[in-house]
Amino acid sequence: MYSTLKKTALATVFTAVLATTATTAFAQEVTLRFQHFVSPRSANPTHFMKPWADKIEADSNGRIKVELYPAMQLGGKAPSQYDLIRDGAIDGGWVIPGYQPGRFPEAEAMELPFMVTKSAEEASKAAWVFTQKYLMDDFRDVQVLAAHMHGRGLVHKKGPAVATVEDFAGLKLRGPSRTATLLLERLGATPVGMAVPAFPEALAKGIVDGGVITWEMSPSLKLDELTDSHTDVAGDKSLYNLYFIWAMNQDKYNSLPDDLRAVIDANSGFFASAWAGLAHDTGDITGRDAMVAAGNEIATMSEAETARIQALGDEVIADWIADMNAKGLDGEALVRDARAAVQVTRAQ
Repeated sequence: MYSTLKKTALATVFTAVLATTATTAFAQEVTLRFQHFVSPRSANPTHFMKPWADKIEADSNGRIKVELYPAMQLGGKAPSQYDLIRDGAIDGGWVIPGYQPGRFPEAEAMELPFMVTKSAEEASKAAWVFTQKYLMDDFRDVQVLAAHMHGRGLVHKKGPAVATVEDFAGLKLRGPSRTATLLLERLGATPVGMAVPAFPEALAKGIVDGGVITWEMSPSLKLDELTDSHTDVAGDKSLYNLYFIWAMNQDKYNSLPDDLRAVIDANSGFFASAWAGLAHDTGDITGRDAMVAAGNEIATMSEAETARIQALGDEVIADWIADMNAKGLDGEALVRDARAAVQVTRAQ
């Protein structure tokens, strides 16, 4: 009798241990380390990355935690982000493909002059549609979670605002991508390619007279102190734009159980791309307000001068098409489909 009771008790304990172990395994937290290269107070980290990370944790009932590391805290340089994700040095992060000129040429179609609207949310919807058609193979080494654009691109500089094409002559202006520098060169400026973290120091040291970037990045880069004027073009199309992806290491994504991959998937794609774009639109409002509060000059070029710039932009696009054709790509189709994606998503 005693022996039977003892066996029953041991069996009960063993069953409880197995149940506890299974529960613990099910509830085990997965930590994903995502890195970006800007201030945590800038628009995308504030209005997209952090809320996205919080939603992943909530939707997974706490089983996934996303840690965000700003300003390249986990190491490397901003242009190396894609490779850091691909190689598993980080689990995921924010990538500007244009920081590696020539590596992802098809992505440049979305960055061409006056290609997208000044609404980052609209432009980002178009970016996802275009990405699905042309770029998933280019980014096959990673899991693409979102593809998006920033808001309107502006000219920020020391001294008075640019009012005519001639005002660009001789200016040393920072450009973030090959397409942006091609336009600046056509305008008569001397383009200086650099990633965003280097921009404030370059301004402070006089390496550049200004550069092109968004309203939303202006406060975190101290452009209220380092520049005097901020100039937009007329109309609803952006002077230039930049294409981004929010991506995850492929092996890390594949290692997740099916239900946790489903959580990531539910917070990826068209929805996440539009969300990331909206973050920039939100930041553009507060960024512009900060420059106004600083007393800086806020200017919009005339429609006539904007038309002159757009004509130069068309020359850049024509040259870009020829360059893509020489590389064995269909430049005309890339431009046509980028424009079509913009038109289709504007109606959504």
